[in-house]
Amino acid sequence: MSIIEESKGRAASSPLIAEQVREMILALGEDPQRPGLVKTPERVDGALRWLTQGYTMSVADVVGDAVFEEAHESMIMVRDIEVYSLCEHHMLPFFGRAHVAYVPNGRIIGLSKLPRIVEVFARRLQVQERLTDQIADALMGVLNPRGVGVVIEAAHLCMMMRGVEKQNSKAVTSSVRGIFRDDSKTREEFLSLAHGGIFSE
Repeated sequence: MSIIEESKGRAASSPLIAEQVREMILALGEDPQRPGLVKTPERVDGALRWLTQGYTMSVADVVGDAVFEEAHESMIMVRDIEVYSLCEHHMLPFFGRAHVAYVPNGRIIGLSKLPRIVEVFARRLQVQERLTDQIADALMGVLNPRGVGVVIEAAHLCMMMRGVEKQNSKAVTSSVRGIFRDDSKTREEFLSLAHGGIFSE
């Protein structure tokens, strides 16, 4: 099954998440029946389903019919797309911005669809490296453009709150396809645009 056609519904509703959160609260030495925690399992259940709703989304659905014939031949980029995801190793958030660009090959996509494609894959348990590749592959599949480039810079709470506890560290990943990989001038133009105003807080 292609990345464009992948099935939806893998995160079907189940009462097990709330039940297991109650068990986790107990295992941590807390009382799940005390006033501040009595509704926490249901809240966590709802939050996790929202944060992983990408499992119920597909690229084909979010793109719809927003692909248009157009003779434009220069690079198109949407910068500073906000990214929020959950690290699959610790289920802690990572967040930052994505810069997505492509060079058309007779077809363009509605600009708002680029952030929607990012959202499909970000709202899953992820690693940043795979997320970057999935966005690039999805756009290649939708448009068959001359090339695609994706850069993501993100801060990972699994590094900031635990482990090495480096609060100012950020991870940068890139994925290039087609002319972005094969033509050095196109790649340099893309990276210059992507890093010109990159996420910094």
